[in-house]
Amino acid sequence: MKDLTNEILELIRLTSSSLPKDVEERLKAAVKKEEPGSAARGALETIMKNIELSRAQSTPICQDTGTPIFYVHYPEGWSTRKLKAQIRDAMAEATKRSYMRPNAVDAVYDKNSGNNLGGDDFPYIHFDEVDTDQPLVIELMLKGGGCENVGAQYSLPNSALGAGRDLKGVRKVVLDAVHKAQGQGCAPGILGVSIGGDRGSSYVKSKEVLFDKIGTRNPDPKLAALEEQLTDEANQLGIGPMGFGGNTTVIDTKITGLHRLPASYFVSVSYMCWAYRRRKMTVTGDEVVYD
Repeated sequence: MKDLTNEILELIRLTSSSLPKDVEERLKAAVKKEEPGSAARGALETIMKNIELSRAQSTPICQDTGTPIFYVHYPEGWSTRKLKAQIRDAMAEATKRSYMRPNAVDAVYDKNSGNNLGGDDFPYIHFDEVDTDQPLVIELMLKGGGCENVGAQYSLPNSALGAGRDLKGVRKVVLDAVHKAQGQGCAPGILGVSIGGDRGSSYVKSKEVLFDKIGTRNPDPKLAALEEQLTDEANQLGIGPMGFGGNTTVIDTKITGLHRLPASYFVSVSYMCWAYRRRKMTVTGDEVVYD
């Protein structure tokens, strides 16, 4: 099995320092929607300068380089143990090279490991086996702490919000989460929403759906319509970039639906900041392609 440590190191560098094209283009479009001279437009213009400088200098887009979340789609027969070791080695080297800030803090002893490695769960690595003729695909998302802090989970019905166990209720609680964030998640943000599941799987799926590109819609027409509606209505709240007011609070919404127990109806909202850092590498034979 090929040693991909250096290739994974490049994936980490690219993810930390260079936003994907679809995210950058959506942010550029958002600048034009804000009034010239406004705090909202100024914030977005500063964001765009930051994106340009980070890419040119291979420095982190944000000082909080986030929680590393890897999704590895590996062909049958590959060793997940070896892949995990290579990912961890690459993460430690990326931290040494300052592509990543040391973020792994032991919650019990309040001690930073110094290399972004903490037990078996930091970085988080999810493995998914595919057929032997498929390429190896490693996806990486870096999710900052500020946006993670304003994520939310609701159990429906919610009498305080008048939210029942239906898509109308889902709409109410998602907009409530955006309103409560008030830009603290480093707006403009991207919403990952999961409907159903248990408490754990619902949160996991609300992050997983954020791997999809900006503008892609759920194939279910009801959920696709709700994605568009939530983005539009969130932008009518007037929170704006960084909470300064304006027209751009959310640049996209992603929704996934899960099965649930009859007794439970969870809605989980994972808020992603404007620094929507997600990339993937595809390995086919000796060829490695980064997207």
